[in-house]
Amino acid sequence: MGPGGRAASAALVGGSVAIFGALRRLALALPQPAAVRSRPGRGWRWRNLLVSFAHSVLAGLWALFSLWHSPELLSDIQDGYSVSGHLLVCFSSGYFIHDTLDIIFNHQSRSSWEYLVHHAMAISAFVSLIVTGRFLVAAVLLLLVEVSNIFLTVRMLLKMSNVPSPALYEANKYINLVMYFAFRLAPQAYLTWYFLRYVEVQGQGAFLTANLLLLDAMILMYFSRLLRSDFFPSLRKGSAGRDVDGEKFLID
Repeated sequence: MGPGGRAASAALVGGSVAIFGALRRLALALPQPAAVRSRPGRGWRWRNLLVSFAHSVLAGLWALFSLWHSPELLSDIQDGYSVSGHLLVCFSSGYFIHDTLDIIFNHQSRSSWEYLVHHAMAISAFVSLIVTGRFLVAAVLLLLVEVSNIFLTVRMLLKMSNVPSPALYEANKYINLVMYFAFRLAPQAYLTWYFLRYVEVQGQGAFLTANLLLLDAMILMYFSRLLRSDFFPSLRKGSAGRDVDGEKFLID
């Protein structure tokens, strides 16, 4: 990519950061459930999750559309390119940068350190894709995870708001599990297999493979937490009395 293309991509990423900053300000003006208002520590987390939900809906549907509109991309994961996929990677890079800044500036780094690690991995990987123009399809496949995140975020919002509808939570619990397999575990497993088999372990390929393997470990850890929390609560350890008001973790 030439200097002009890199400058345009940087502008797109910056514009995305500004969009999510505007969404955060909008979330500040929205009413909060009584269960959130009664515990001030949960206010930031509630607003942060709303912005995260917006990104998941937009990016998840965008990734699906990109692959549906250009299915030939799947035959060239290393060098395939589409304008839609490029814009999506810039858009999500802006979200990860915004969320990182939101966590740091609101003094949530200690309780949300896992997200900071994830975002650092995502930002560095996406920047390398934007600059080189390679492995763009891999990024679009990875962003299918945002479809799963829609239901994961709904799960956390329901728990925080204490919605008096166990049936709603139960329904989302099973939908969330299916989506976790379909849009998180399956694309991740396929890309891991592809990178280990076909991608040269040097330069950018080595960097992305290392990122992918670390992400594999994080996803399996999160999946274990999800199963213990929603399906095997008797196996949970150390959760009694824990104050999770400020945490942005996957499971609480």
